[in-house]
Amino acid sequence: MNEPRRTDDGNDDGTADVVPDGTAEAAGAESAIDVDPADYTPADYTPADYTPAADESAADSADDESAADPDDDIPPEPVDEGELLFYEPGGSWWVVAIGPVLIGAVLAMEIAGPGQVHWPVLIIFAVILIGFSLVQVYAARTHVSVRLTETTLRQGTRTIPLSDITKILPASNGPEPQTWESARALGELPAVPRRRKGIGVELADGALAQAWARDVERFRTELSEAHQAVRMGLPPRGHNHTGD
Repeated sequence: MNEPRRTDDGNDDGTADVVPDGTAEAAGAESAIDVDPADYTPADYTPADYTPAADESAADSADDESAADPDDDIPPEPVDEGELLFYEPGGSWWVVAIGPVLIGAVLAMEIAGPGQVHWPVLIIFAVILIGFSLVQVYAARTHVSVRLTETTLRQGTRTIPLSDITKILPASNGPEPQTWESARALGELPAVPRRRKGIGVELADGALAQAWARDVERFRTELSEAHQAVRMGLPPRGHNHTGD
């Protein structure tokens, strides 16, 4: 237990005040904490290893990360497909002219005849015939076209590299159907289009498929030669070996 301590506060009666030791220590602590904030400088609140350049460099690195990489805006280099070996457009635009020709013939007969010209009927039939022809030709040129180059084969809207074809299967000349004849067709169509014939191919994943064309004999010849050149590692004709 702490003993009381006498202090002389200068009283006239000569008596001494008794102050407990704990009270004196508390008073000293309060006096130590009671400091004027004006005596402090910014350096007192700053870590020793802090520099303004650190904040600037962190902000710059954040800006660099948020900015797009200039290399991402560079388009990929075009693939050298080589020469065009075989092409079938799938449909001809001259079919669209059938509608106007028929409407013109009917219009000529009505003008030459005794009756009046039925303009509303002719206009409606012209829109129907021309519109139907446009849709049909556009769909045929989009989904039934064939384009073979030295390195790629496009069937409809889908293109595959010839390196994805491991084998071109023999034609089916016997009475027995071949396995590849029931395989799916290359492209987006579920089967070989009408008035086209298929060529059996084996793909890199082991699946069977059918490449197809209208002139199937010429198509088979060009496809076989291009595929053989790719398997041998020959570059496309006209390819610059020096890279210049």
